[in-house]
Amino acid sequence: MDKILEALVGSTHSVPVKKAIVKKVVEAAEKEVTVEQCQALYSLTTRLILLGEDAFQRQQGYGTLDRKDPAIVDYIHSCLRLLISCPSVLEIFSVLQVEVLRVVCERPEPVLCARLAGMLSDFVQCIPRDKAAVLFCQQLVRTIAYFHCAASQERELREYVTQVTKVSTLLQNIWKAEPTTLLPSLQEVFAIISSTDPSFDPSIALASLVQHIPLQMITLVIKSLTTDQNVKDASMTQALCRMIDWLSWPLAHYVDTWVIALLKGLAAVQKFTILIDVTLLKIELVFSRLWYPIVRQGALTVLSHMLLSFQHSPEAFHLVVPHTVSLIQMLKSDGLPSSKAFLHQFTELIHCMMYQYSGFPELYENILEAIKDMPKPSEEKIKLVLNQSAWTSQSNSLASGLPRLMGKSETGKTGLINLGNTCYMNSILQTLFMATDFRRHVLSLHLSGTHTLMKKLQLLFAILAHTQRAAYAPRSFFDASRPPWFTAGSQQDCSEYLRYLLDRLHEEEKTIQALMLTGPKHADAGNGGTPSDFTDEPQHQVDEPSEAGEERKTLIEKMFGGRLSTGIRCLRCHSVSEKEEPFTDLSLAFQPAAQTRGGVDGGRASTSAHQGAVNGGSEASDIPGRERQAGGDSSVPPADSQHAVPPLSVPDMVNYFLAPEILDEENKYYCERCSSLQRAEKTLRVLEAPEYLVLTLLRFAYDASCHVRRKILDNVAIPLLVQLPVHSHSGRGPSPPQVPSPDGGENLAKKLKPSGEDGEEREAEERTQVEPVPYALCAVVMHSGMSSESGHYYSYGRNVSSNDGLCPQKDEPQDPANPTDSNPVLPSGSTCSPLALQETPQAALPPRDWFLFNDSRVTFTSFQSVQSITSRFPKDTAYILIYRKQSSRHSQGPGATNGVRLSSEPPLQKDLMEAVTKDNKLFLQVSGGLY
Repeated sequence: MDKILEALVGSTHSVPVKKAIVKKVVEAAEKEVTVEQCQALYSLTTRLILLGEDAFQRQQGYGTLDRKDPAIVDYIHSCLRLLISCPSVLEIFSVLQVEVLRVVCERPEPVLCARLAGMLSDFVQCIPRDKAAVLFCQQLVRTIAYFHCAASQERELREYVTQVTKVSTLLQNIWKAEPTTLLPSLQEVFAIISSTDPSFDPSIALASLVQHIPLQMITLVIKSLTTDQNVKDASMTQALCRMIDWLSWPLAHYVDTWVIALLKGLAAVQKFTILIDVTLLKIELVFSRLWYPIVRQGALTVLSHMLLSFQHSPEAFHLVVPHTVSLIQMLKSDGLPSSKAFLHQFTELIHCMMYQYSGFPELYENILEAIKDMPKPSEEKIKLVLNQSAWTSQSNSLASGLPRLMGKSETGKTGLINLGNTCYMNSILQTLFMATDFRRHVLSLHLSGTHTLMKKLQLLFAILAHTQRAAYAPRSFFDASRPPWFTAGSQQDCSEYLRYLLDRLHEEEKTIQALMLTGPKHADAGNGGTPSDFTDEPQHQVDEPSEAGEERKTLIEKMFGGRLSTGIRCLRCHSVSEKEEPFTDLSLAFQPAAQTRGGVDGGRASTSAHQGAVNGGSEASDIPGRERQAGGDSSVPPADSQHAVPPLSVPDMVNYFLAPEILDEENKYYCERCSSLQRAEKTLRVLEAPEYLVLTLLRFAYDASCHVRRKILDNVAIPLLVQLPVHSHSGRGPSPPQVPSPDGGENLAKKLKPSGEDGEEREAEERTQVEPVPYALCAVVMHSGMSSESGHYYSYGRNVSSNDGLCPQKDEPQDPANPTDSNPVLPSGSTCSPLALQETPQAALPPRDWFLFNDSRVTFTSFQSVQSITSRFPKDTAYILIYRKQSSRHSQGPGATNGVRLSSEPPLQKDLMEAVTKDNKLFLQVSGGLY
């Protein structure tokens, strides 16, 4: 032993030899030695500790065996075991307390730090005390932040994790022995992970400390951090991101608890920007942790909270959707019981998210197929889950800054940002934009003022057509077009919004036309522009009124206006009362359960409740069902045959709308000729077909037993091409008498005037003929949800003009000699009474000609998706349909529409071009030159 000590002191050997000597000393120290040898070891140990690096170098090369070498720590550890019974060991403890602090400040590697932790765990007398203990814990925390593992082999990784665990356990023991060291240590942790220094990336080994922090401190610590005014948002964002990274640490317990506590704490102080940024940045990383069983459960807890709290936008969920199917397949294939239980939890979360963000059939179809054999939570449970975590309910002003900067989708179309439950507006605006001829006419109008609603719509259309943004925030148009009774930030009815918008645009133009009669001065003062500014010349020419005194039609009347005749015939005296009124949409009710539907092609039973009125009336109407004329079958098919009943179709609903209705019992008609209430027959006839036929399916019926409006979820078959029966006068004699349209608040029947004898009725009928007017589907607005008080709107659309030839007139047969003419032809001899349905060969449909608009997201889709959406997603149902009238190829010439010729996109006017250019420049500046 003495020889070994002498060799160690006077050695001039190389570093490997010196290390070998130290190893021999350690081995000797573990054996029985004399007191003299212990004294010698004590002397040597003191010299090794007290001498600095320079002194070691002067001692013939001992400088390389400094305190950064694990071997010297092992040597000291072994010496302490031998000297523990010596009184002089107390002096060594005091020296080591200083030395271990110095070593930790030098940021030793994990292996050396683990050896040091082992020595201090055995000899707690060497741990610094009092104020030095606080400093030691802080420096040890920072040392852990510098731990990095470059190993790739499993054995090396296990060694690294073991080393980190030893160090974190040492800190745990110090915190227990010295509670005053805990809070400063946690402050040091936050200072490290909140650092915005790009050159410093703290190790996720800090996660090993979380399991040693008492859970009862969570509330205190999180409240302190989130309310500290000195903590900048950037630092908090960085800290939260790094805490989420800790989910990757294999042995970390309670990381998910701390992460969720911090997320909730930030939501409590409305730090929504931080929550949004972190969620979008880290959601995919959290999802990737689900592949590893050792960290899977904690990752799912954090993922669930992030998704369920991020309820203002589907963006976060859609980031993980592409990875979902592969994870489900992996969980199904590994066969572990834990994986099966985990899969149930995961699929429940996915069901909740797809329920919340409906309207993405192409995105969710593969997921539904992958989880079709898994249990699906009830709607009540889904709503309960969704309501527990949402933090966005505290603010409706989040959406303005939500979308991340990105380029347009592959469709080239621009989405509309949801401004807070404004999907009802977005779906309607996208639908109107896809009404090709209407869009062209709006863009061609000459409007010098900036305050009119039509000018704002024109600017919005220009931006949607030419912006470089992927999605545009229509804040200005929303503020100008929102009905005054609509509460901002709450869910509303898109059909009600559409009627209000069209009426506003119509009345605005009518006002300008009226002011034209009083001179430009009055028009200028009232609307910010002259009457001539509200014209579409010289881009297209408008026919002058054909009759003197006829008012000039507004653009809304030209595009969406039609005329409807309502006639009531007394079944006792057979006198007829008739009146005409304009309409911009037809509200189609579902037949009651006891009512058949279908026209001359036979009846089909319906199980829906009747609702609604003809022209925008209450969707909760109590009007009784229309009875068929004599000979009609009003029975319901037997229960065992109902499974064979084909789905209700749009033609069925239009036929039901136009079918005669018997007014009886409490709804009897007051006949002026009979001077009493009488049974009567009410009929509706379309006298003038609109260019765009808007059909609203009245799906929200009033449930008197529960006093709520319920949604009718019946699937409705949507044809691509239809024919609308339109009654026109033949010119033989005067037209039937017309009564001015009264206010809508009174009984309609009591306002109609009798037309005279039965002969007059027959003569009037002889003077009219019925012509089927062809229409092609151009847009569908879908409602996704289970009630009128909740849900989401999105829309399908395609570009269809009046001269596309998809639905030619019946007198235009297809030319068999022209093989290129692939347009479908209506069946010969087809009746005009019911709404006819003409299927289109799939070969005649251009590929990817349909678009799916869902707020900011725009994707390609197909007509097959439109037709099958409700069968795949039962709560997604068609609500508003828009059909474009198809003109005869030879009637008005190419591009002619109601006397208006405009067959191509008009060039942007100077002011619109300047506005679009300005917005594009702003977008490019903000996006940092990404495009």
